[in-house]
Parts: sequence; structure tokens; C-alpha cells
Amino acid sequence: MKKGRLMFAGIHMFLCMYFSKGESIMELKGSQTEKNLWAAFAGESEAHTKYLYYASQAKKDGYVQISDIFNETAVNEKAHAKIWFKLVAGIGDTKANLAAAAAGENEEWTSMYPEFARVAREEGFDKIARLFDAVGKIEQRHDTRYRILLENVEEGRVFKRDEKIIWQCLNCGYVCESPQAPMKCPVCEHPQSFFQQVVQNY
Repeated sequence: MKKGRLMFAGIHMFLCMYFSKGESIMELKGSQTEKNLWAAFAGESEAHTKYLYYASQAKKDGYVQISDIFNETAVNEKAHAKIWFKLVAGIGDTKANLAAAAAGENEEWTSMYPEFARVAREEGFDKIARLFDAVGKIEQRHDTRYRILLENVEEGRVFKRDEKIIWQCLNCGYVCESPQAPMKCPVCEHPQSFFQQVVQNY
């Protein structure tokens, strides 16, 4: 097993070094290779998700070793997917990623799922249509959440508010009440990035 991990690590390092010097995203636009990269990304992403499901089932069935192998392979597939995604789309900063995520969720709840639900109803699959509708509503919430987070990043409000609120360190649990999260946790010394606003739901 260790030998397999080392071999994969070596291949992954080679691919990353090789492709970091390769063609730009603009050069790929419109090419068959671009289509192939998107297909490879989709395939590896799908495999990653499926193997996590399979790992869970194998563990329930009493096959812990097989579960571990599914999980290990899922990690490999995730790494492969990232290689292809970086080549065909690139990974921006958090602001760009939030905007892209919001756009994707928006397309899902305004167009994709309503159309899928319509077709399912036409074909007599009412239960599936209701599921498409329900998931579409969830995607709408995701869209809204990403847009609020993007606005917070753009306006410098991720770690700062106009009024006093409770902040919590995600590492050690330290809490304080202030308009702004500490630059550094006074207990564990983790940076401001580890703080989040406390919202009680109990």
C-alpha cells in the first residue's frame, strides 16, 4: 500500500511540474483538448464522489480494508480532477471563486433544475420532479449565501462589523465580544482567519 502511495505521489508531482510549464488556458479555448479536459475533470470528480459512497458501504458491510482502499482511491481521483480543472479553468482568489460559485448555483436553481423538473413531470416521474424542485430551492439558498459572502469580502466585513458581536476562535474556542475579530487569538495565537461570528441556534 505504501509503495502505491509513493508511486502516485511521484506521478502527481511529475504531472504538476509538467503542466505548470504547458499551454495556457487561452490557447486551449475551442480545442478538442479543452473538451477532453472538461470530460476528464467530470469523470474524475464523479469517480471521487462514487468511491466515497462505496467506501461507506464497504465499511457497513464489514470490509474495512476495502473501505480504506476506496477512500484512498477517492483522494487520488480528487487530485487528478484538480490537475485537469487547473488546466482548463484555473483556480482564482476567494473573491473570484465566490462569484463563480454564485453564478453556478444561480444557473442551477433558475434554469437547470426547473427544466429537469418539467421534463420529469412530462415523463410521469412526479417524485423525481419534486426532488428536482426541492434541490433547486437549496441551490437558491447557496446562491444567496455565496453572494452575501462575496459582498462581505469586497467590503472588508468578513472579520469586522459595525456593532459588537461575539467572535469565536475555531481552533481553541476562545470567544470575545467586539466589532472586529482579534488579529491573533490571545489563547492559542492562531491568526484572525480562524475566527468566525458566533450564531446560537439552541
